[in-house]
Amino acid sequence: MAGDRNEDEYTPQHYKTLNIQPIYNLAEICHRHGIKDVILSPGSRCAPLTLAFARHPEIECKTISDERSAAFIGLGMSQQTKLPTALVCTSGSAALNYAPAIAEAYFQHIPLLVLTADRPPEWIDQYDGQTIRQRDIYGKHVKESYQLPVDLENEESEWHCYRMLSEAINTSLEYPAGPVHINLPFREPFYPQKDQITSYNKAVKVITQTGSRPVLPESELKSLIDRWQNTQRKLIIGGQGSLDDKLASILEQLSATQKVPIIGDILSNLHQVDEVIAHSDVFLGQGKKGLAESLQPNLIVTFGKSTISKNLKLFLRNHPAVEHWHIQPAGSAADTFKSLTEVLHTTPEIFFSKLVETPPNEDFNTQKQENFYHLWVIEERKVRRVRESFFPQESLGEFEIVNEILEKTTDAHVHLANSMAVRYANFIGLNPNQSVEVFSNRGTSGIDGCTSTAVGSSMASQKTTILITGDVAFFYDRNAFWHNYDLKHLKIVLLNNHAGGIFRMIQGPADQPELEEFFETRQTLSAKHLAEEFKVHYINCDKRSKLKNQIKEFFESSGPVILEIESDSQQNKEILASFKEAYRLLD
Repeated sequence: MAGDRNEDEYTPQHYKTLNIQPIYNLAEICHRHGIKDVILSPGSRCAPLTLAFARHPEIECKTISDERSAAFIGLGMSQQTKLPTALVCTSGSAALNYAPAIAEAYFQHIPLLVLTADRPPEWIDQYDGQTIRQRDIYGKHVKESYQLPVDLENEESEWHCYRMLSEAINTSLEYPAGPVHINLPFREPFYPQKDQITSYNKAVKVITQTGSRPVLPESELKSLIDRWQNTQRKLIIGGQGSLDDKLASILEQLSATQKVPIIGDILSNLHQVDEVIAHSDVFLGQGKKGLAESLQPNLIVTFGKSTISKNLKLFLRNHPAVEHWHIQPAGSAADTFKSLTEVLHTTPEIFFSKLVETPPNEDFNTQKQENFYHLWVIEERKVRRVRESFFPQESLGEFEIVNEILEKTTDAHVHLANSMAVRYANFIGLNPNQSVEVFSNRGTSGIDGCTSTAVGSSMASQKTTILITGDVAFFYDRNAFWHNYDLKHLKIVLLNNHAGGIFRMIQGPADQPELEEFFETRQTLSAKHLAEEFKVHYINCDKRSKLKNQIKEFFESSGPVILEIESDSQQNKEILASFKEAYRLLD
């Protein structure tokens, strides 16, 4: 909530007529496109939109006062529903507070419909209250930006509004999905009179869009399969993506029959694939002599979005493949590993199914490929052996807590906050039999909305939502709880080392005398008072003797719960270093 929401005062002559019907029709168009969820942030200039959505019988509205948190909550909801959540705010700095979540949605390919109320154009740059330059305010971090006409008194203007709204919603959903922005300037008056009758026009113009199924031409597909069969040292990499049982089954079959190593970190949600290479970040970061050269691929095939591992990126940039094919349904692709040669406009399911249907040639290349596969699998198994025997350590640290939580989690959504939480979880991984889907704000990798995103996800899903987060990310986003809605599915594991512990883990800041004051920014906060304030069950664990019972209490709690683990930042660094050293010593 930004600025003075009630600065506009009206005398009776203000209330001449308000043509609010077109705004009500905009809400109806959203409903007809399948939009069910709207996040409203209180304001006066956005009153026509607020009323239109709040009064619609088929749309569920929630009021979130902090626009930054509101936008991330909307992102979390869209993450689950796969439909745009509409965000509505007033004019001025309120719109700017949406920006972090909009950027995250853009790079994560999550649809959002962003509706910002605005002053009319004649009052921009005239020192009018709560007025900034809102047109195209999000720049290139939205798929498209639209400016609605300010006058809605004629059929042409109405048609223009309706057409743009349908276009915006369709654009948000077409590949790659993402946020779209509609700026709506309103002149006064924008509150209807007390007895003014409004309704929703069921015959309002709606433009729908049917998606196409991206299939490669047969001649092109045959050429790719021939090259695939005649290439040795092939590698498949899955980036961040949704849990997909069918795709996992296809990839497992391909890996088993054609001996192709498949890399998938915890955010790829490929843990169901037997022998998936989930711990490349550990073994590629150890600098073992000759290992990089032995693992260098000739062909990599990628799909999905970003990968967590900096070590994997550096490995493939320093030891590039001859060919790199990236699979996505449409559009240009990122050249993350500096080796991209072809973009295949199809889906992973279609393409890998074709490879499975094609039996491999029984020749020298096949044997080379099998040897290459076993080199990757051997290193992966070493890390898994270390992980299985590493805990418990003498001192209770964050790494062990994350291991305990992940091992005991099933039939749930897991959200991983940025900084160390997502890295700990990636070092540990998941087992093939765990029915868990993992999410993280790795579009921009910021800490600012990790809790709010998990809150939104828990609102939109009936599954348990478990957030594993660090103290800086958690306290930075405390307004995620500032609302009146039930969070009965939400469980939070708070790793509180009273500092930004990641700065002890990365080279550079850890060696500087300014580490504690200017990088870690140490603090003494506890979640206890926040939990009391927002009526969340609170558990504090500072001893190993409490851990077993408290984790049991955490999972069995019927409402929202925070399990806070207090630990020492330096000790956490040493434990993680010991884990990596245990892998290195296996040889």
